[in-house]
Amino acid sequence: MTNLFEAAGLEEGAPRPLADRLRPDRLEQVLGQDHLLAPDGPLGRMVGVRQLASHILWGPPGCGKTTIARLLAEACDLEFEPLSAVFSGVSDLRKVFARAEERRETGQGTLLFVDEIHRFNRAQQDAFLPYVEAGTVILVGATTENPSFELNAALLSRCQVLVLHRLDRLALETLITRAEASEGRSLPLDDEARSALVAMADGDGRYLLNMVEMLYQLGSGAVLDSAGLARAVQQRAPVYDKAQEGHYNLISALHKSLRGSDVDASLYWLARMFAGGEDPLYVVRRLVRFASEDVGLADPQALVQALAAKDAYHFVGTPEGELAIAQAVIYLATAPKSNAAYRAFGAASRAARESGSLMPPKHILNAPTSLMRDLGYGAGYAYDHDTEDGFSGQNYFPDEMPRETYYQPVERGFEREIAKRLEYWQRLRAATPDGQDSDEGA
Repeated sequence: MTNLFEAAGLEEGAPRPLADRLRPDRLEQVLGQDHLLAPDGPLGRMVGVRQLASHILWGPPGCGKTTIARLLAEACDLEFEPLSAVFSGVSDLRKVFARAEERRETGQGTLLFVDEIHRFNRAQQDAFLPYVEAGTVILVGATTENPSFELNAALLSRCQVLVLHRLDRLALETLITRAEASEGRSLPLDDEARSALVAMADGDGRYLLNMVEMLYQLGSGAVLDSAGLARAVQQRAPVYDKAQEGHYNLISALHKSLRGSDVDASLYWLARMFAGGEDPLYVVRRLVRFASEDVGLADPQALVQALAAKDAYHFVGTPEGELAIAQAVIYLATAPKSNAAYRAFGAASRAARESGSLMPPKHILNAPTSLMRDLGYGAGYAYDHDTEDGFSGQNYFPDEMPRETYYQPVERGFEREIAKRLEYWQRLRAATPDGQDSDEGA
């Protein structure tokens, strides 16, 4: 079995990165993916019966996707054919498929591992289909992007999607222990700095081992504290792709934290988006939407605050303007919530679609011409300000349409006051000669 080191054309004894030297030799050594590799996990069961199915490994960088694919090939006696979608094209695939067909004639199976498989376009992905379906290759694709967005439905229907987890603190600390055993010496960090290094890795085992190797190469012999670690290594940029799933996951987390009135979680997700380089105005646009959709008239100032944050950011810029956005997040998270306006407009929109092109009642139409006056436009209109209560109670729905109720305020915040007003007007409407029950047709 050719390993990745040999496949790279390196001579035995050539310098190898620490991450490569510590690459697991057995599936049992893989950290953080027991939900897949345990005997009762999907991959564990496949290995147990030595019948591997095509699948897509979806997970963050440095969680072991390549290593797992190589070890699966070894465990199931399959020839390991690695490709990177970044550097390969259809011609490379044809060569792999030709070799796989030759092996198949001798009874040898092939595991085709495609790293960054989402980089292949739709036509290139289609090239896999006949060979995967015929069993010429067992396809194992690796991706950091959501397969449902990036891969063909036809390819997904032939592969099982398996989700890998980012490495947790225990797994990362185990990697450091393995590195120390390999080097024969302790990592030159005190406990606080060691914890900071684990946090800096952000679940990426490869990044952690690269940082560990760099610290060993410093050669100063001094034990570093957190400040010394910060001077020695660069802070890692958060894993966040503004055009892909991370973008939508974090804005969803912010929106739902606001809706749940969790101000601290809301601020955390806001900070995560800013740390990932998100456009602050994109966040503000979502806050404006939230103010109308989820707070509404329970607190009419919510929309004012969201728009004020937009104006403040335009006026002050980054980074000071981001504080105004944080202030709006705090206001929205702590505001009373109501989606009554959102639901009311949705109900009215459905009614408008279903009722067609009904004319307004003639008494509320203007009559700028004599013909229109002769046709009864404006006849019988009651000017509300001239009535005793400032409310005429006339019908404003089409004559052919019963009165309907769309807006139903909640008993929270300012909408409690609106509910009282609606109840008052309904009593007056019911007392008028042509008044209609507001619940009719609701």
